[in-house]
Amino acid sequence: MSAGSEQHPLRVAIVGSGPSGFYAAEGLLKSGRMVRLDMFERLPAPFGLVRHGVAPDHPKLKEPIRIYDRIARVPEFRLLGNVTVGRDVSVEELRAAYHAVLFCCGAESDRRLGIPGEDLPGSHTATEFVGWYNAHPDYRDREFDLSQEVAVIIGQGNVAIDVCRILAKTVDELKHTDIAAHALECLAASRIREIHLIGRRGPAQAKFTTKEFRELGELADCDPVVDPADLELNTESLAELEDRAGSVAKKNLEVLKGFASRPARPTRRRVFLRFLLSPVELLDDGGGGGGGGRLEQVVLERNRLEGGPFRQTARATGERLTLACGLLFRSIGYKGVAIPGVPFDPRQGVFPSRDGRIVDEAGAVIPGLYAAGWIKRGPTGIIGTNRADSMATVNSLLADLPTLDTGPKLGAEGLAGLRPGQGPRVVSYADWLVIDGAEVQRGASKGKPREKFTRVAEMLRLLDRPFREKPTEP
Repeated sequence: MSAGSEQHPLRVAIVGSGPSGFYAAEGLLKSGRMVRLDMFERLPAPFGLVRHGVAPDHPKLKEPIRIYDRIARVPEFRLLGNVTVGRDVSVEELRAAYHAVLFCCGAESDRRLGIPGEDLPGSHTATEFVGWYNAHPDYRDREFDLSQEVAVIIGQGNVAIDVCRILAKTVDELKHTDIAAHALECLAASRIREIHLIGRRGPAQAKFTTKEFRELGELADCDPVVDPADLELNTESLAELEDRAGSVAKKNLEVLKGFASRPARPTRRRVFLRFLLSPVELLDDGGGGGGGGRLEQVVLERNRLEGGPFRQTARATGERLTLACGLLFRSIGYKGVAIPGVPFDPRQGVFPSRDGRIVDEAGAVIPGLYAAGWIKRGPTGIIGTNRADSMATVNSLLADLPTLDTGPKLGAEGLAGLRPGQGPRVVSYADWLVIDGAEVQRGASKGKPREKFTRVAEMLRLLDRPFREKPTEP
C-alpha cells in the first residue's frame, strides 16, 4: 500500500524554509493525502529570501509570510530550525526516515566575474551586502567601506537595483523599515556620491522590473543620470521591444527616456545607468589587481551586440576605459551549494533534475529525492514564480507514490542526531514565534516593524524555557 492514508501517512522532509519550501508544503497539504511534513532550516528564523533577501524598503513583498505562517500552524507541519542538512543530519539519514526528501534550498552563492583583482578589498558580492543590511547572521560581521565616494554595481537585475537604492537613499527614507541597526548606522555616515549601475548589454536587455526601476527617479536626494546616446537601439533591440515578450523592456525604455530628459537637481548623490560595458580588471592603489592594496579602479571594455532578437550577446570591441571607484558589488547571478549525498551540477549551480525528480550523473532518477525552486531551475523569476514550480514537483512526487519505499517511516523521531542532548538546539515554529515577537517588540520603540536579531546565539538565548506546544490558529 502506498503512503498517504490515515494509517500510513506520507512523511516528507522539506529542506529549506523559503518560498519554494512553503509552497511545496501547501501543495502536499492540499493533496488529499494524509501527510506529515518536517521542514529543515539551518537558521533559527524561517522564510528564506523573503526575510533576508527582500529589500527592507519593500515591505509589501514580504506579505507572503502571512501565507507561510498559516501553513506552519497546521498540525501536520513541523519546523526544525537551526538544523543543517549535510552536517547535523545526513541525506542518507533523511532518506531512511522519510518517504521522500524535497530540496528547496535556493541559490546561496554568487557567480564570479572571473577577472583579475576580483578579490581585492573593496570588491564584494551583492549577496554579502543584501545579507548585511537584512540582518542575515552569515553576513553580520561583513564590513563595507562607505567612506568611498564612488560605488560600482555590476549587473542590471532587481538585486542590483536593490543594492543601488539602499546606497542612494537617505537615512530618513530607511529608518522606519526593518533594515538592520548596524547597517543603518553605517549608511548614515556614508560618503558615497556616485553610483554606477553597469550592464554588459543594452537598455532593451536589462532585467529590471519596471516598478523597481522607476523608483530610482523617486529618491529624495539622488538623481538618475542617463546618456541619451545609450538609448539609440539597434534594429534587433527595436524588434525585441515590439514583440510581446519585450513589453517590460519597452516600459523600462520609457522610464530611461524620462530620466534622460528630466532637468538635473542639486542632489547629494547621482546614479549613472550605463550600458554595453563589461569589467575586465579591478586595480588596486598600486595599479595592479594582485597587490596588497585595496580597490581603486575598474577597467571596463565597451561591447557591441551580436545576434538576432532575444539572442543578442555582448561582444568586446577592444575599446577600454577606466573608472575610479573604491567600492564594487557584483550582481550577475547566483548558484546553489552542494550538499553531501545529492548530485550537483557545479556549472549550473543546481541539483540536476527532470520534472522535479533528482537524477544521477547518468540521468537516472534517484527514487525519493526531489527539488523545487532555485536549486531546481536556477535563480529565475519572482517570489510567486515558486508556487507553480513547487506544485509541479509535488505533482511528480505524488505520481511516484506507488513506486516509492512504502515501509513505515519515523520522520524526525528516527533521526538520532536530533534527539535532545545529541545535536543542535532544534527550533520549532513555536520557538520562532517567541523570536518573532521579541523582534517586533525591539522595533516598536524605534518606529520600525521589527529589529531583527543578527546572531544565532542571540535567538537561541531567548529559547531557554521548556518545550512549547505548537501554537494554535489565532
